[in-house]
Amino acid sequence: MVSDPIVLLMGPTASGKSALAMALAERFGGEIVSVDSAQVYRGMDIGTAKPSAADRARVRHHLLDLVDPTQAYSAARFVRDAQAAIADVRARGRPPIVAGGTMLYFKALTEGLSALPHADPAVRADLDARAARDGWPALHAELARVDPVTAARLPPTDAQRVQRALEVYLVSGQPLSALQGRRMPETLGATLPIALVPADRAALHAAIERRFDAMLAAGLVDELRDLRSRFDLDARMPSMRSVGYRQAFDFLDGRIDAPALRARGIAATRQLAKRQLTWLRATPAATFDPQRPGLVAAVCDRVKDIVS
Repeated sequence: MVSDPIVLLMGPTASGKSALAMALAERFGGEIVSVDSAQVYRGMDIGTAKPSAADRARVRHHLLDLVDPTQAYSAARFVRDAQAAIADVRARGRPPIVAGGTMLYFKALTEGLSALPHADPAVRADLDARAARDGWPALHAELARVDPVTAARLPPTDAQRVQRALEVYLVSGQPLSALQGRRMPETLGATLPIALVPADRAALHAAIERRFDAMLAAGLVDELRDLRSRFDLDARMPSMRSVGYRQAFDFLDGRIDAPALRARGIAATRQLAKRQLTWLRATPAATFDPQRPGLVAAVCDRVKDIVS
């Protein structure tokens, strides 16, 4: 198994990745390694569409429930955790099915990590304080002065990325755009990338709407309310910036009403899917339309030749 290519199953949110990953794992006796920056958080189950207890009983999953929602989780840690999980799965003679929708994590895993400085809590706290006082657009303007290339591709309201770009500059003295091209060598080995790319965007949008409605019906708001009672959560934390939780946070704080929660959650999920699809279209992979008849059989045919 060690020499076999690793199956990478990628796709936008609500495209059916989880069901297909389950089918592949059951067909080939594999285990699933999650590539999801929100499913790593304990207690964030409904809004992340985390696999159910029944699914986890059927197929072993890795990289779920790793940290509390107050803690940070980075691409660098993901690479370490994913490599360890893949080695563990292979050591037991099973094929790893590496599946998810966090494209930055896929890039870090397959191409190596950018040579960027580690997070600096003191610098981040100072940036958060300045943003609370002056607003993120003001910090974006500062970023434009020191790293115009990065600022040009980030909207002024993208707090997480504006913060990270300024942090990199303040810690290293170099702009993020100059450092991102320098990558540590990847050690993953051969891969079989498979991408789910819907031909019908309207069908994906309908699936996104159904899924967000199902999350609301399942108790997304109550889940976040419970998390806030157990943890000292802040809307600026990476976990709370996740789609769905960000809108639910605003709802619980009284900034939006229930119809706005639904509308903004669906709109944010569509924007996430759009970014994921943009990345996928530029990524070499065996591409399948998730709406095609016989999808599972077609993907299994593509995988069977490389799984021994």
